[in-house]
Amino acid sequence: MSTVVIGAQWGDEGKGKLVDILCDKIDVCARCQGGNNAGHTIVVNGIKYDFHMLPSGLVNPDCVNLVGSGVVVHIPSFFSELAAIEDKGLDATGRLFVSSRCHIVFDVHQIADGLHEAELSAGALGTTRRGIGPAYSTKATRSGIRVHHLVSQEPGAWEEFESRFRSLVLSFKKRYGEFDYDVEAELVRYKELAEKFRPYVTDAIELMHEALDSKKRVLVEGANALMLDLDFGTYPFVTSSSTSIGGVCTGLGIPPQKISNIIGVVKAYTTRVGAGPFPTEQLNEIGEELQTVGAEYGVTTGRKRRCGWLDLVVVKYSARINGFTSINITKLDVLDGLEDIKVAVAYHHKGKRLTSFPEDLRVVEQVEVEYVTLKGWKSSIADVKNYNDLPENCKAYLKYIEDFVGCKIGYIGVGPARAAMIEC
Repeated sequence: MSTVVIGAQWGDEGKGKLVDILCDKIDVCARCQGGNNAGHTIVVNGIKYDFHMLPSGLVNPDCVNLVGSGVVVHIPSFFSELAAIEDKGLDATGRLFVSSRCHIVFDVHQIADGLHEAELSAGALGTTRRGIGPAYSTKATRSGIRVHHLVSQEPGAWEEFESRFRSLVLSFKKRYGEFDYDVEAELVRYKELAEKFRPYVTDAIELMHEALDSKKRVLVEGANALMLDLDFGTYPFVTSSSTSIGGVCTGLGIPPQKISNIIGVVKAYTTRVGAGPFPTEQLNEIGEELQTVGAEYGVTTGRKRRCGWLDLVVVKYSARINGFTSINITKLDVLDGLEDIKVAVAYHHKGKRLTSFPEDLRVVEQVEVEYVTLKGWKSSIADVKNYNDLPENCKAYLKYIEDFVGCKIGYIGVGPARAAMIEC
C-alpha cells in the first residue's frame, strides 16, 4: 500500500521534510505531477538540500525514487539538480528513475511561458516561467514530445523526434511570432542528452505495480497544493496539473484502492506565491512578521511569499476533496512571538455565509472573512519533542484546527531541522 503527502493550501507548506522523515520507513518515493516549478527544502545533518523536480526521497540512501508519468521534465534542469545534490554527498546511482511516458519541457516552452506572461501584462498569472504550463498545454493538444520519443533506439526514432521537435517550435512561432531560438543547436544538444538520460528511463507502470504487488512501502510526494489544482484551485491562478489526490492516480497509474494514507500538509498560517486572490492576506506588520520569521521566500524562484492568517475554509475544502486521513501542521514555531492568533472560519458575501470555497474569483476577492481569535503562547517551542510538552495555548490552537477540519493531526513541525517534528 502507499502513503500520499499532499499540500493543503497554496503550496510551500513544507511537504519535503515530512517526506524525508517518512522515507526512513519506505522503499519507493515517487513524484506524480508538476515539474521543476516545485520546491522542497530538507535539512539533514546540518546540510540543506533543495529539491525541485527530483523526489525528496533521495536523501534516504536505501530509497528508490521515481519521477512519474504525470511529471513534465526539463532534462538539463534534471541533471543540474542531480549534480547539486550529489555535490553535497548524496549518491543517486541505481535508485533514480524517470517514466518513459513523461512529457519533455524544452527551452522553447520556457520562452513561450515568458511570452505568454508578457502578453497577459496586468493579468499575468505569476508563473515561475519554467515552461510548465506550455508543456502541459502541448501535452493536452497532443503535440508534445515524451521521454520515450527521445531515448528510443528503434529504427527511425530519432527522425521522428526531430520532426516532432521542429513542428513544436514552428507551432510556437506561429502563435507568438519570430523569437531567437537555435533549433539546430538544440537538436545537437538533445542527441547528446538522449545518451546521458537513457539509463534513468524506465517503465514507471511496471516499477510502481511491482513495488505494490511485492508489498513494498511506497510514498507519493505531491507537488504544489490543492489550491493550485487546475480544476479545484483559484483558476486561472493555478498550476497546470492535478495537484489533488486524483493526480496521484493519473500521474502514477495506480488505482485508488492502493492508497492507504493521505496526509495533508498544512502550514500553521497561510502563504502564497504569485498572483491571485488571498482572502486572509495580511498587508501589515503581521504579514511582515510572518514573512520575516518564517523566511518566506520561494525555494524555486526566491520570490517573497505573501503571508496571512491560517484559512480553515481553505483547509477544510482541501480535506473534503483529498480525503485526508491525517494532517501535518508545519512551521508552528513561526507563531511563537504572537500575542493573539487569528484563524479564518467562514466567508461572507453580500450578507450570506458561504458554505464552501467559491469558484468565482470575483466573489473570492469580495468576501468578508470571519475570524476566531485564539491566544498565543509567547514562548519558544523549537526544542519541544512531545505533544504533551507544548504550551497549553499552543495545544488549544492545534485542537481548534483538528475539530474544525474534522481530521486528526499526525505530525507537528516546530522548526526547519529534520528532528524538529513531533509525531502525535
